[in-house]
Amino acid sequence: MLRQSRLGTAVLALGLVVLTDVLRVFLPSVITIFGQAASTPAELLGAFALGWFVLALAAPALVVRAGHRVVGVVAVVVLAAARLTLTATPGGRAQLWLATAGLLAGLVWLAATAARVERPVPALALGLGASALGHALLGTYDLVWWGRWEAWVATVAVVASLLAGEAFLALRSGSDARPGSPAAGGRAWLLAGPALLLGGMVALSPAVAGTAMSFWYGAAGTAAPPPFALAPLGVAASLFLFGALTVPRRRWRPLPPLLLLAGTLLFGYGPPGLLVLAMLLAAAGLGGCLALAGTAAPSDQATGRSGPRRSYAAVGGMLVFAVAAVLYYAAYDIGYPNGWLPAGVAVLAGVVASAGGRGSNGPQTPVGPAPSPSGAVELPAGRLAALAALVAFAAAWVHGPWLVSTNRDGPPEQVRLVAYNIRMGFGLDGRFDLAALHRAVGQADVVVLSEVDRGWLLNGGHDTLDLLAARLEMPYVFAPAAGPLWGDAVLSRWPVQRARTRSLPAVGAPTGAQALGVTVDFSDGVRLAVVSTHLQPPPGEDPVVQARAVAEFATAYADGAPLVVAGDFNTEPDDPAFAVFTSAALVDALAPARPLPTSPADDPDEQIDHIFVSPDLVATDPTAVPSTASDHLPVAVTLTLPTR
Repeated sequence: MLRQSRLGTAVLALGLVVLTDVLRVFLPSVITIFGQAASTPAELLGAFALGWFVLALAAPALVVRAGHRVVGVVAVVVLAAARLTLTATPGGRAQLWLATAGLLAGLVWLAATAARVERPVPALALGLGASALGHALLGTYDLVWWGRWEAWVATVAVVASLLAGEAFLALRSGSDARPGSPAAGGRAWLLAGPALLLGGMVALSPAVAGTAMSFWYGAAGTAAPPPFALAPLGVAASLFLFGALTVPRRRWRPLPPLLLLAGTLLFGYGPPGLLVLAMLLAAAGLGGCLALAGTAAPSDQATGRSGPRRSYAAVGGMLVFAVAAVLYYAAYDIGYPNGWLPAGVAVLAGVVASAGGRGSNGPQTPVGPAPSPSGAVELPAGRLAALAALVAFAAAWVHGPWLVSTNRDGPPEQVRLVAYNIRMGFGLDGRFDLAALHRAVGQADVVVLSEVDRGWLLNGGHDTLDLLAARLEMPYVFAPAAGPLWGDAVLSRWPVQRARTRSLPAVGAPTGAQALGVTVDFSDGVRLAVVSTHLQPPPGEDPVVQARAVAEFATAYADGAPLVVAGDFNTEPDDPAFAVFTSAALVDALAPARPLPTSPADDPDEQIDHIFVSPDLVATDPTAVPSTASDHLPVAVTLTLPTR
């Protein structure tokens, strides 16, 4: 049987994994379900999300009144029930409220656990690491969205283990803290929320690792499916765990906060090509900051009030998580600089960590396997770091480059092209449904995608592009528009060349926009220039300035070759921006099917998704494919290529 302190570490780590799973449903549900397809003001979305974290500030008082055992068991039962039920929920309001209930229960459980656990750093490190590695093994496609028996088996196993462990601790334990022991746990618990934020945003995100590798593998700021795309996660997880589970020498203590700050600054302001370096620096710094926060300052002696203080620190840290996440992602709707925000959280983490590490003078050596006199569990840092690297590299091998069904037997006579705003992969029911997206795209030969998410924590940290491309067995080219993880893409069954991008003038719009040009090579000298874009006008205005920039870029890029310009233009056929493309000698490929509304998907009344072609291309069979896999309908045409 596990020692009680080790069991407590395992239960806390497992609970953090389950809570993170619920967060990956709650955050996108706020946007896609409560947000009602972007019709809800960003301020109201933020208030709804933050309200539950603020409400959790009442949890420490509840823990004091009822006791951490009772509160912890009840809260973890609700958390487990919510997580299990989410697997069977078909989306909609039920998903939103189940995820909300699970989140609130998880925050209350965290407060109860903090009252019991004085030294949480080993468990926090293991929980964050396990969550990241598990997400990598799943290819960033969470079990909650699978809808298959394997998901049920795995989820039941995890949830049952959590419930059994929590029940055993409630029956056998009082508190992990001992009279007279140092009470440094408050600072460590305060870092739980910032660590969850920075880990999910950059340091321990498998989607960020894959996207970062694709920038290295690709060219001109674009991407392709790279081999061993998740390999950086192995290094990052190893650095994080080793840093969190060792005690740095005094002279090295300023280093972790500096590394964390450097990594977050690179993430916020660096070029996409340095995303791998940003991830590694942030991971090493985050682990070191947790280790520093877990050491005790001489003045921090345990008192009868240390449990409630730790509870307030835990929920306060999660409130920091919520505020920072809302502020960071709301910038794309409201419009203000947000690159500084991860660095600001890193500064906060560094200050808390440095304050926590003033009194420890131990050498930087891996800690051993035995429990310490204070009741803290100590773990073999080197072996755990090596295991994390092994798991991550196994995930990289499992989710390596997939077989691509590329036609190399000569140019086809016709090509089916689909343009689709996929809303980060979430349908109108708020579920992340790859199968529905696949059905909507169908058997297309070239696919133009808008609103492509490659690792935003707000959307669950998925690499939507890589997951969908693997299903379609089509290589992709990606161009970021708002930060390195969100933008547009082109997928093709034939090889692509000459990838080029151009940033579009913002003209007061909060969300970035760009134009991506690729040349599809059908062999024998037959080529097709494809430009993907997503115009982002200011609210209530026509994107005519951006439309001119796209038209100029597209015609120059094609240089006389057959040309397609497609995407979400946020403009109607009678608007000035639409006329920009027809005035540039481009043909509305959807004209024979007009009116052809494409948004919102369940009751479309706006014609804002378009396909324009050069006159030498014959476009037939225009249609808007019925689907609720996004808030837009995909539009499709069949192109007859000119013969040489």
